[in-house]
Amino acid sequence: MIARTMIKTPEFWNHRGIASILLWPLSLIWTFASATRNHFAKQSTASLPVICIGNITAGGTGKTPVTAFLYDGLCAAGYRPAILIRGYGAAVNAPLWVDPSQHTIHDCGDEALMLSESRDVLVAPDRVAGAHVISLRGIYDVILMDDGMQNPFISKTLSIGIFDGSVGIGNGFLIPAGPMRVSLASGVKQMDIALINGHDETNIAAKLPFSLTRFNASLSPDQTIIDALGDTPILAFAGIGQPKRFFATLRKAGCNLAHYLAFADHHPYSETDLVRLQEDAMRLGAQLVTTQKDWVRLPAEWRERIVVLPVALAIDDDGALCAAVEAAISAHQNS
Repeated sequence: MIARTMIKTPEFWNHRGIASILLWPLSLIWTFASATRNHFAKQSTASLPVICIGNITAGGTGKTPVTAFLYDGLCAAGYRPAILIRGYGAAVNAPLWVDPSQHTIHDCGDEALMLSESRDVLVAPDRVAGAHVISLRGIYDVILMDDGMQNPFISKTLSIGIFDGSVGIGNGFLIPAGPMRVSLASGVKQMDIALINGHDETNIAAKLPFSLTRFNASLSPDQTIIDALGDTPILAFAGIGQPKRFFATLRKAGCNLAHYLAFADHHPYSETDLVRLQEDAMRLGAQLVTTQKDWVRLPAEWRERIVVLPVALAIDDDGALCAAVEAAISAHQNS
């Protein structure tokens, strides 16, 4: 098996070494800037309840699958949710309702486009303005905010903090010396619920306050796609926060993983990238396979050549999580 890694989340974020220690003084600048912003921020309360799905580390933890899971669960329970998302890399500077038949990743970002295939999604760099636009439509009763836990300008009705079980909080240092947006002690104070996505390899659960409600989750690949691939050699590629999680999913599913490449999160695939991937696949006699988030970033003419592997989120005691969310919505509505 060949492994080739492009630019990605710094490896030293996962341990304390010379690089992280040398960068640690710069973390003080990050801390000061965040504290200054929070001190002068004027918080706004939306008319609708805001359920925040966020994290306290940079990089992917699985917020978007959790957002999709809660949206679908709330719809099944009779609610009318709308998703509010910043839209990483989006060209818009004003709130935009995402229409997958008209918009591209350049308009709204990959995560927003992926979510909008079957859900109502509003991209808004200004979360307060976005929440107001959703309220004005008059057809929604709850806002699911993908990311934004550290946003001091909008009040949250309930905050769910997501941890990637494979990396936890890394070396525990703040950006840029480590992955932390805020310290663990400060971050857990922002959470009402903690959700650990994947096997807890760093024992993050033991570092959380005993009083903090927590759940465990896992991502499972679409079995129909796995069965169709059979023993076919696979060349997998991914440009997400934690590409190794995708590759591990393929291995666990029993796929014949012949080759894999990790790109940076939100990587914009060029024609050169894709031709290179295709040439590698042909040389190995392999099928190209990628994530749903990566697939929406591919040019239309390339999509039919590449297998997309959707994943489904499973949460231990998901009924209790949904009940907690519904209780928060009800409390807001009755306040």
